[in-house]
Amino acid sequence: MQQIIFFLQKFKNFLFFLLLALISLALTFNNLNFHKSKFVNSANSVTGGLYSKASNISEYWSLKSENKSLAEENTRLKNLLEKNSSVIYNSDSTVVDSVKYHQKYTYTTAKIINNNYSKAFNFLTINKGETQGITKEMAVVNSKGIIGITDNTSNGYARVQSILNRNSKINARLKNSSYFGTLSWNGVEYNTVQLSDIPRQAPLKIGDTIETGGKSTIFPEGILIGTISKVNKGNTADNKVDVLLFNDMSNLGYVQIIKNLDKQEIKNLETQNE
Repeated sequence: MQQIIFFLQKFKNFLFFLLLALISLALTFNNLNFHKSKFVNSANSVTGGLYSKASNISEYWSLKSENKSLAEENTRLKNLLEKNSSVIYNSDSTVVDSVKYHQKYTYTTAKIINNNYSKAFNFLTINKGETQGITKEMAVVNSKGIIGITDNTSNGYARVQSILNRNSKINARLKNSSYFGTLSWNGVEYNTVQLSDIPRQAPLKIGDTIETGGKSTIFPEGILIGTISKVNKGNTADNKVDVLLFNDMSNLGYVQIIKNLDKQEIKNLETQNE
């Protein structure tokens, strides 16, 4: 208490001046419209800036939940499209035939909780499993393209064989053409895979888009993979090209697992004579 009294006695002149200054400013702003409007505008500018910063910070922390919501909404819309239409991929467009109400694929949203990309045989783990209808040999993709194929499942989780796996073999084709080959990985660069068995007559050039060929019961036709970064032409009957992936395999979040509802029927038909 004595220190407070000592402080007031020591700075009484300054405090008295500060009080008079505040009173004069209050009278000025209350009686002169021009000064009042300037003060209000300045205050609004400051508070508006603070609100904007606070909003940006809040939006940043909510990105995780927003991304999850967007992934789930995207999956819901894909399922709705599959349920109510038959989709045919033509060149650069997707044609929807609303007359055919046969759903061929279903989509399930999942999150990658473990990702390897620096080994020769890489796998990922997702947080959906048998309880959610996930089984072996189901395609795993995101909005940028293919990621891998499920190869093992438990009740709540599934392991995915990454496209960055020396055992990975996926049917792929040159976009806007019927030339297709086998997509694999040589184990060197995590952002580049190889497409082999492409016929020599195929019109290949740097920058061409490679997509899934649809000649398997796992991946639907026309899912993006990447672009040609190098063409290796030899003396053999086919070409081998390097494909720069659209996906950054070192930075993956939410994915979609695709189930082919006709898979078992197709397999039964193909094995009838065996």
